[in-house]
Amino acid sequence: MRKVLIMLNMALILLPVLPAFVLAGDVPVKEILRHADRARGNVAGIIWDIMITSNEEGERESRGMTVKVKGNDTLARYTSPPNYSDRMVLMRDRNMWFIRSGLKKPVSISPRQKLMGDAANGDIASTNYAEDYHAVLTGEEAVRGEVCHVLDLKAANKNVTYDRIKYWVSKERLVGVKAEFYTLSGKLFKTADFTYSNRISISTGEEIPFLSELVIHDAIQKDKVTTLTYSNIKVRELPDSTFNLNVLMK
Repeated sequence: MRKVLIMLNMALILLPVLPAFVLAGDVPVKEILRHADRARGNVAGIIWDIMITSNEEGERESRGMTVKVKGNDTLARYTSPPNYSDRMVLMRDRNMWFIRSGLKKPVSISPRQKLMGDAANGDIASTNYAEDYHAVLTGEEAVRGEVCHVLDLKAANKNVTYDRIKYWVSKERLVGVKAEFYTLSGKLFKTADFTYSNRISISTGEEIPFLSELVIHDAIQKDKVTTLTYSNIKVRELPDSTFNLNVLMK
């Protein structure tokens, strides 16, 4: 009996430091993020077209890309405007380069650098929040009438796009529906809303929702809005050579 009491006391002492946040109901937080990541491109092989439109002080600008993704590798080729057609952005794991005809070597860039409007380079790549961030479940909230897990994400390394994200993931659909992006000092600098009108079939045969629109709002300049629209989604195998820097530079 004495041994049982000692064990119970030890359990009570240890309980506060156990990672209680890793479960949301019966679903581990990492599994929630993995499901949400799939709906934003983190699958074995996928291609989509993306149109980025920026509205700032009445000025409208658009650029188109075709994006190929395989796990953590992403290749984005510009399709518009016409004078951008020789430009590409390559992401291998967490390293990123800008490629353009006439350049003798690729230019190393950061996923955090501005691409257009409030969209960063990393925003066009697939999402791997499950591995790139430490996640804590902080509660539940309704977003546009949908009950969501609220997750606090902190960067696991310096090569990710954002230092900290507050992320709302639908409990029913397990897709991200809203995000707030913060600097390392804790300052909110932009928010995002996600829509999933596309659907794809993945290698398991399962049909899942896929991102159709990402709308980014600047936290300071309220009239500054950047919209990323996704279309022509194709799930297919992609050879490793697709993301080979030496091949792309030839």
